[in-house]
Amino acid sequence: MLCGVMLLALSLGAGARELAAEIDEMVEVEVATVGLAGFGGPPVVLLREPGEREVIPIFIGPNEAGAILRGLAGERSQRPMTHDLLNDVLDGLEARLERVYVDAIVDHTFLGMLELSLPGSDDKLRIDSRPSDAIALAIQAGASIHVAPQVLEAARDIEYEGLDDQVVVALGITVAPVTDDLREALGLPDQPGVLVNDVRGPAAEAGLQPGALLLEVNGEVPETPLSYLELVRDTPVDEDARLRYWQEGEEHELEVTTDVPPREPMPRPRQDVPGIRT
Repeated sequence: MLCGVMLLALSLGAGARELAAEIDEMVEVEVATVGLAGFGGPPVVLLREPGEREVIPIFIGPNEAGAILRGLAGERSQRPMTHDLLNDVLDGLEARLERVYVDAIVDHTFLGMLELSLPGSDDKLRIDSRPSDAIALAIQAGASIHVAPQVLEAARDIEYEGLDDQVVVALGITVAPVTDDLREALGLPDQPGVLVNDVRGPAAEAGLQPGALLLEVNGEVPETPLSYLELVRDTPVDEDARLRYWQEGEEHELEVTTDVPPREPMPRPRQDVPGIRT
């Protein structure tokens, strides 16, 4: 089995280069959403950097943007797309994607790296990768994402705008716009806010559930998913984010750390075929 993993890694270019930054200097970030650079420019993935209260855009391709958005929304096609396929291959070989790095920017090109753990070995295998592919894989595999300081600094100057009807993740809380139909179906009050689609980490442990209406962040109303991200970003350093939300007929308040919460691997879809029992 290990030979199979090594052959796969070599075919993907493992060992082609070394990490360009020290691991202990890199910053763990949370994938928030996908936007556009400038006005109608190329897609960027937006990464929340808790310590500096920043949202960092990194250029990605359209296909990777779609894969990241599907992953953030918890969606996966019944038949595997490219990133689904690679994660399935790693699972089949009993390898685990533990971390991805965005460790350098060279000639305006971001560089990334996968870090795999292999069955029967204590060593980590690192594979050169485009950051967009690495981030899309990380969302599915539940891997953490780490960015070098020089990359964060270079990316701060990239202007970005949000997408219409986008989902946004911050503090492990996935939010989306709330429509009139959803208000009626879920019995939500006629108050401004954003809909909670998914929750993980400390917010889930404190009782926040999907289907809640998020009313305030630090005393301000999140009118859109992107404004929710911006309000979380502006949480004062060394303070928890203060949330107020409506859930099951009552309003609640919650304080949650701005640290990046752990991420779980996405569940695999059932491969049921009509007329065939599995």
